[in-house]
Amino acid sequence: MRKWIAYPHKEGTVSRQAHADLPANAVYEREVGRSGFFGPAAHLHHKHPPTGWSGWEGPLRPRAYDLNELPQEGGCPWDAAPVLSNAHCKMRIWRTGCAMDHLVRNADGDDLLFVHAGSGELFCDYGRLSYRDGDYLLIPRSTMWRLEPDTATTLLMIEATGGAYQLPERGIVGPHAVFDEAMLEVPAIDEAFLAQQTETPWRVVIKRRGALSTVTYPFSPLDAIGWHGNLSVCRLNWRDIRPLMSHRYHLPPSAHSTFVAERFVVCTFVPRPIESDPGALKVPFYHNNDDYDEVIFYHAGDFFSRDNIRPGMLTFHPSGFTHGPHPKAFAAGQAHARTFTDEVAVMVDTRDAVDPDSALAAVEWPGYVDSWKSVTPSSE
Repeated sequence: MRKWIAYPHKEGTVSRQAHADLPANAVYEREVGRSGFFGPAAHLHHKHPPTGWSGWEGPLRPRAYDLNELPQEGGCPWDAAPVLSNAHCKMRIWRTGCAMDHLVRNADGDDLLFVHAGSGELFCDYGRLSYRDGDYLLIPRSTMWRLEPDTATTLLMIEATGGAYQLPERGIVGPHAVFDEAMLEVPAIDEAFLAQQTETPWRVVIKRRGALSTVTYPFSPLDAIGWHGNLSVCRLNWRDIRPLMSHRYHLPPSAHSTFVAERFVVCTFVPRPIESDPGALKVPFYHNNDDYDEVIFYHAGDFFSRDNIRPGMLTFHPSGFTHGPHPKAFAAGQAHARTFTDEVAVMVDTRDAVDPDSALAAVEWPGYVDSWKSVTPSSE
């Protein structure tokens, strides 16, 4: 058995609570935390923004990539452009506009597909399931599937390599908080699914340890006539997520967890009211999340803590340095300039360091590291 060292202590000028009623002469609060907001933490109060650096040398820096500029086209999901990866998580981006002429099966782990754009039909072992923008499609390991897009479809693909997706523990708020499991919709064995059960040859392209194998059948292997059990493909749209909120306290990103795997967590930021209590922090707090790398994919809206970020971009903050809101966002929070967010974004926090694919260098915004340089005057 192990136990974190616990010594709650206050030293110098501090607020009574974290993220609220900050000292007038030290409005820049920084959380130093362990285990991704679940472990022990200290809150330091600074005279200057913890992100107010004037220069940066070396590879450990915040990065932003415009995935809209990355080649993404392909007839097969395994053509998807790799983005970031480690031994337990692989992220790819894929755009397709044509019906797949083969099936795929991922023997390396569960796939979570986030539909950034497009609509259409997913056919899989369990039946047919329609999809639209903003859907998560959770595909268990080794499920056979294919897409028939109605409109050009762009997917962020997040593979739980060697692992599986589960739902986060909701604790005292109960299992129906954030979204009710009744919102997880599964495929149907309907007329459209039965109609595709032809006696013509079909290929299944299987990915295992990154290598591809092709199995050919003289018929469609999606030939199930029924199923029962509690393992299936499922769909969840961000519009069905009802975020946890507090008008008096800015909740950490972990409160917005949607799916969890063994070594990473997927969170969804959706529109919500901004904290209204006069003393509450109204933007994400500066923090050292020293056990996790942070990746955010921007789907829609105006991400209220960032400047010059548009849908289809991705930011990457490796663990090891302080990050937080951009200066304009921090100033807007102090001025209570906004009452509601309209952002939709997918965050992946990984317990192990992720490596950017070499192709990302061509679509990186090199000035992102300098976007925190403009120092916002404090209220001292």
